[in-house]
Amino acid sequence: MDPSALSKLLSPEGWALLGQLPPYDETTALRLASGLRERGVDAELVAAAMTQSRLRAKGRAKFREFADGMLFTQAGLEQATRLTVAARHAARYSGAGATLVADLGCGIGGDAMAMGALGLSVLAVEQDELTAAVATVNTRHFPDVTVRHADAMAVDLRAEGVDAVFADPARRTTGGRRVFDPRAYTPPLDQLLALREQVPALGLKVAPGIPHTMLPPESHAQWVSVDGDVVEAGLWFGALAPEGPGRSALVLRDGGAHTLADDAVATADAPVRTGEVRPLDHYLYEPDGAVIRAGLVARAGELVGAGLVADSIAYLTGPRLEDSPFLTAYRVLDSLPFSLKPLRTYLRDRQVGTLTIKKRGTAVEPAQLRRQLSLSGPASATIVLTRVAGRQTVIVVEPV
Repeated sequence: MDPSALSKLLSPEGWALLGQLPPYDETTALRLASGLRERGVDAELVAAAMTQSRLRAKGRAKFREFADGMLFTQAGLEQATRLTVAARHAARYSGAGATLVADLGCGIGGDAMAMGALGLSVLAVEQDELTAAVATVNTRHFPDVTVRHADAMAVDLRAEGVDAVFADPARRTTGGRRVFDPRAYTPPLDQLLALREQVPALGLKVAPGIPHTMLPPESHAQWVSVDGDVVEAGLWFGALAPEGPGRSALVLRDGGAHTLADDAVATADAPVRTGEVRPLDHYLYEPDGAVIRAGLVARAGELVGAGLVADSIAYLTGPRLEDSPFLTAYRVLDSLPFSLKPLRTYLRDRQVGTLTIKKRGTAVEPAQLRRQLSLSGPASATIVLTRVAGRQTVIVVEPV
């Protein structure tokens, strides 16, 4: 979307057209666009409205029904914080007593919206002019949110009266590729960390794959998952980190929020605590991705009386079925050493035609293995490929 298309969308005619479009359906989108042009609607406006209709449909996964009143860019939607997570961010700033939050690199304004909804005053800064315009539209219902088109790192935080900062650096190249090295973020992580000299209350959104060794030891690092998907890691400092230094996992699932931490992890960059390795038992537990990223697998196992199936493998095993928001439980039905021919015979004898393959600690590719097995039959099964007692093993399980 270019400025001209945005201008047409924001006209009375454009906004009305966008509001009148039916729910986006890829199979009918071309016919609908052609019909609008035949009726004399400006072709550029039609293209812009159809693009926004498609992005709004995608945006509902992050913003629910609020997406229907928002504008998006493709890149802005991809990097935007989910509404449920943004609400957690906003609660941190509210709980810390912030009076003016600088949202640096605000993107399309998702976090600024959540903060504004809690009555926080926000200075949202975005360097890209078009994205800043989109953020202005999206935050229009929040009078205490001001969007500024500027270089985020050029803002004089003290002069503005800012007492808390949230920053979401760009983690993609101009070509759209993901950036994994925090030193290659835009702005780089080191520059953002230096903002604490002006404002100690700092929150940073970083990629979930950030190595523990790159975490500032005095920060509180929290990984967040939503319905099983790890969506971000956050670094929190000062009054925004009442938990103190360390690491935690926030699991948002089925409308609930569950936090796991380990008192033995006293700094964010502390080594991952190793757990007890046990023989395979009656139940297998798969930790949530946020628990794994936070290095809290051993702690999650302790809560349900389970141990690791092998060193450095994020599967747990225990004698009893225990309910935990941090773990998915499976009943162990059988196990056998990994070998293609015996596994094929085992599954064919049980008429397994539909096979779910999970793996950890093995180079086996599930898609290739499924082809090699050439299964058919009415039954279904779930197998876990991993190491047990130093051997490549197939564990046959059923979800509990």
